[in-house]
Amino acid sequence: MELINKALEFEKRKMKSLSTSDRVKISREAKALILDLNKIYIERKDQKIMDLMKRLTLIKRKVEKRLKGAPLTA
Repeated sequence: MELINKALEFEKRKMKSLSTSDRVKISREAKALILDLNKIYIERKDQKIMDLMKRLTLIKRKVEKRLKGAPLTA
């Protein structure tokens, strides 16, 4: 349950005006949380855990999208 509380706290964290290194840290932390939650989900099959993993994945994708920058148009 501590892991779920940690993930919920991560989700509530402010994500404005971050430096590049902060974005990298957030992305790595989100990935680690998602993988750890996945281990719990495999055992319990709880839909709430799956929903939490989906929300964390959205945050992770948003941060990574900002890290990679906008795609160049031809």
